[in-house]
Amino acid sequence: MNMLTDALHIPDTQSTRDHRHLAIQRVGIKDVRYPLALRVAGQVQPTAGLWSLDVALPAEQKGTHMSRFLAWLDALALSGEALDAAGLRTRHAAMLDKLGATEGRIEAAFSFFLRKRAPVSGVQSLLDYQGRFVAETRAGQTTVFSEVAVPVKTLCPCSKEISDYGAHNQRSRVTLRVETLQPVEWHELVRFAEDEASSEIWPMLKRADEKWVTEHAYENPKFVEDLVRDVALRLNADARIGRYSVDVENFESIHNHSAYARIERG
Repeated sequence: MNMLTDALHIPDTQSTRDHRHLAIQRVGIKDVRYPLALRVAGQVQPTAGLWSLDVALPAEQKGTHMSRFLAWLDALALSGEALDAAGLRTRHAAMLDKLGATEGRIEAAFSFFLRKRAPVSGVQSLLDYQGRFVAETRAGQTTVFSEVAVPVKTLCPCSKEISDYGAHNQRSRVTLRVETLQPVEWHELVRFAEDEASSEIWPMLKRADEKWVTEHAYENPKFVEDLVRDVALRLNADARIGRYSVDVENFESIHNHSAYARIERG
């Protein structure tokens, strides 16, 4: 009985008043691995998220309740919900309410897979992509972004033009971070990048496929500037997309540095 009485009178130190008169813009937990379910190409795909969760802390409050972030994560995992941008917006509001905060941020990085069919042989295999969710509320406004990093192949137009035969090519990475005004599936975000590259890539290729990829890229040369512009044009033409950023990095095969370009809207 005494133990129960003592437990009921444990002080809530975090809620006590602080007298240093300094607000904290972001306080929370970082790099927590926790289960996450996504809907990818019509199927629920389980993965692991690397989560960072925080809230803004008023100047007069001593601390936030760190355990409530984990309680929020656990409730999401137990729900079995396949999280999308709209669901994250709702869950984000619930996190702020749970922490008694008006501003905060959620970021989750994860891998997901798409099954790809090789262009000639049709052999199937899984390619991994790096995804990310970002939800943030500031000054009463909530924004949710979906991000995907897509590996592709680019072939240099200059090299093709000046060489008697051949042209240097390299793997590239296109990273899209988009605000979705209406639902956009992960595989659709991937296609924005793959359709505009010199060639998309596949995990498994037969000889006939390799020939096709090599020749297709040769007929579709692109500078890093070409690729970033072409992807941005695709996003501009889609009414479901609001603000965005597109980053393209070419891991150059004839230099010990990368070529890089970025376009932002909003």
